[in-house]
Amino acid sequence: MNRFLKGAMILTIAGVIVKIIGAFSKVLVARILGGEGIGLYMMAYPIYQIIVSISAAGIPISIMIAEKLANRDMRGVQQVFNVSLRVLTLVGIIFSVGLYASAEWLIKWNIITDPRALIPIQLLSPAIIVVTILSCFRGYFQGFQYMVPTGTSQVFEQIFRVGSMVGLAYYFIDSGLHLAAGGATFATFPGVLAGLIVLVYFYRSQRSLRQQMLSEQNEEAPIERTSAVIKRLFALAIPVSMANIMLPMVSLIDTFIVPKRLMDIGYYLHEATTQFGYLTGMATSLIGLPIILTTALAASLVPAVSEAHATVNKGRIIERASTAMKIANLFAIPACIGLCVLATPISQLIYATPNAGPVIAVISLSIIFLGWQQITAGILQGLGRTIIPMLSIFIGLMVKAILDYQLTGSIELGINGAAWATNLNFAIAALINLVFVKRYVGSIIQCMNLLKIIISAMAMGGATQVSFMFLVDMVGNGAAVAISILIAFIVYILSLWITKAIVMD
Repeated sequence: MNRFLKGAMILTIAGVIVKIIGAFSKVLVARILGGEGIGLYMMAYPIYQIIVSISAAGIPISIMIAEKLANRDMRGVQQVFNVSLRVLTLVGIIFSVGLYASAEWLIKWNIITDPRALIPIQLLSPAIIVVTILSCFRGYFQGFQYMVPTGTSQVFEQIFRVGSMVGLAYYFIDSGLHLAAGGATFATFPGVLAGLIVLVYFYRSQRSLRQQMLSEQNEEAPIERTSAVIKRLFALAIPVSMANIMLPMVSLIDTFIVPKRLMDIGYYLHEATTQFGYLTGMATSLIGLPIILTTALAASLVPAVSEAHATVNKGRIIERASTAMKIANLFAIPACIGLCVLATPISQLIYATPNAGPVIAVISLSIIFLGWQQITAGILQGLGRTIIPMLSIFIGLMVKAILDYQLTGSIELGINGAAWATNLNFAIAALINLVFVKRYVGSIIQCMNLLKIIISAMAMGGATQVSFMFLVDMVGNGAAVAISILIAFIVYILSLWITKAIVMD
């Protein structure tokens, strides 16, 4: 348990650092590009995220390596890594060339509504080759439940990406909004390259450890053929990759549907692009901050559950799964309520516009459901039940696409309709996963504990609302937000103590 929680803590700290740096960059880039430029950027970036999710197989590699380590098969570990590295490099090249070649087709067939997004899409393609190799190294270290290399590489990746993004966007802004957005998307390449260099350094520094573990090799472990390793990799990678495309697919569906539907109800092209930027570039970006912890927990759960499953230790699986869900609820529920209450003030503070506030308030509900989906998907993937998260996401995305079309085309809802569609998408995927987790593991949510957390979070939300309304005219928006968040934290901690919600059984 200590190793599992330590891994989650390391990834959470790295994630917080990454998000802080990213939030700083988003403020600068949003101010440089504006809502319209962010809209162009977000028309390109989800396509890259989809391809990366399909071509990167870090989680399947971590599952395979964790299984080998549970059997003291270091020879098998090296075989899995070497074969995966070669396969993923080839896959990365194919997808990189494919994205660049298909960019004009996406514009020509009006799949991407704004032709200015052509250059941003094309400039993303070089990063795909690097990121597939990077995912292989991350999967290797995560299989060992050694999260320091992954966390360190994430920080370096973000530093180089953000520095390049801000610099290139600023440099090209006078040459055209499309070129500035293209510079911002190209910044992904130096970022992932820096992350890969860090991981290669950690891998080389572990040479003596690998030799020691090879000397303790379990000679009874069977030697697999290369074809068997590749078959196992793809058997895991395809459903896991599909399950990991939740957020990118949401953005991609929004890219294809939302701007068109907004124009159907009377928005001009630049207005629809701006509204789209509020949703995908601002609101969706904000929900990424509270789920740092659940993302880290899910990444740590996969090898931890896989290891326990390989040794047939169901008690340890239940313990780790229940702990992960408790921690997720403790953070996700108050984050949802707090962001909903302060949506417009936060939009004004971070993005220098209150216009994204309403859509931020609506989509804040996704924090809870997305957190549940991540935790349950991690459990199921660790158990080898990788098909289930894929199917749950597919069902959720089908509902999302239908609701996107219907709700965004409503004059009363507009862009908020797309946000509600996203909420229901995550909720459906999470609930389906929960049903199967209960079947294979048991109940991992204690209803009484969940109720206590909800009550505490609601008390926090009320205190936050009252304190902000009292303070805003006295100290201004920024200071009122900061003080209200501090008050919210204190009230929440006190409420948890009063209700005894933080007592771990």
